[in-house]
Amino acid sequence: VQLQASGGGLVQAGGSLRVSCTISGGSFSSSTIGWFRQTPGKEREFVAAIRWRGGGIRYADAVKGRFAISRDYSKNMVNLQMNSMKPEDTAVYYCAAGSPPWGSNQDATLYYHWGQGTQVTVSS
Repeated sequence: VQLQASGGGLVQAGGSLRVSCTISGGSFSSSTIGWFRQTPGKEREFVAAIRWRGGGIRYADAVKGRFAISRDYSKNMVNLQMNSMKPEDTAVYYCAAGSPPWGSNQDATLYYHWGQGTQVTVSS
């Protein structure tokens, strides 16, 4: 399974940005797709997760109500719409695929396929 993240960029505080994860290769129908973010010197932080098939969406408290994760079956893509962005949202955003227990889908170590990351910068 290969994942490619895209759509990062620079946005002002309060603005919106969408990052996308295109998934290809292998079988990922039973996978959970997660978005994580990382800033220098810090551990990778869970942002959101969605089951590729069936229900199930989860958000980190820091983004709940501002970010929305969705999937597009026609494009094999998972999108993360980010609204009301804050400077603290600045990070490299990564998408990942795995089969973690749903209650543990915030654990980055349980994902075994990762995209290359895309930089998101929110200016104040």
